Amino acid sequence: METMKAIAKRKSSRVFKEQQITETELTTILQAANAAPVGMGKFESVKLTVIQNKALLEKIDEAAAALFQRLGTHPTFGAPTVILVSGAEMAGPMSAVPYCNAGCVIENMAITATDLGLGCCYLMGIIAAISINMALCAELKVPQGFVPCSAIALGYPTEALTERELTTGKLTMERIN
Repeated sequence: METMKAIAKRKSSRVFKEQQITETELTTILQAANAAPVGMGKFESVKLTVIQNKALLEKIDEAAAALFQRLGTHPTFGAPTVILVSGAEMAGPMSAVPYCNAGCVIENMAITATDLGLGCCYLMGIIAAISINMALCAELKVPQGFVPCSAIALGYPTEALTERELTTGKLTMERIN
């Protein structure tokens, strides 16, 4: 699939089949994550946690649902795989770098998942719940000095991924020549 076609098909899937993604699909997605740009090439400042344990996914759902009732009871949408992206904490004017790195990593994984025919959903609602729950952070093996930044739900979608028309009119733009 060409890049723009994958971008045109990528959408947030919020209903997944129970079937787990294959090891080959997971490896391809993790390769895409590792190909993402990371600030100053400090790849050691980013940690991925692949979560496929159903009980742990339910624990994440419970923590997030308790904190944000508007997310409903399944903030991970029943995805069989969730990948948490954590980053080394930075202070001052560089404090946003871990989140920027995570955004690049997540987008690479999302586009790759779409290319593979998988559904995905960028998960931010669960991050606050994980961040304030030290026991859950420990269970997810978030290293000391790292902060959970974002996550992606992955699985086989119950709804087909269909191509949409791409436009330049959604974002406000100022052009300076």
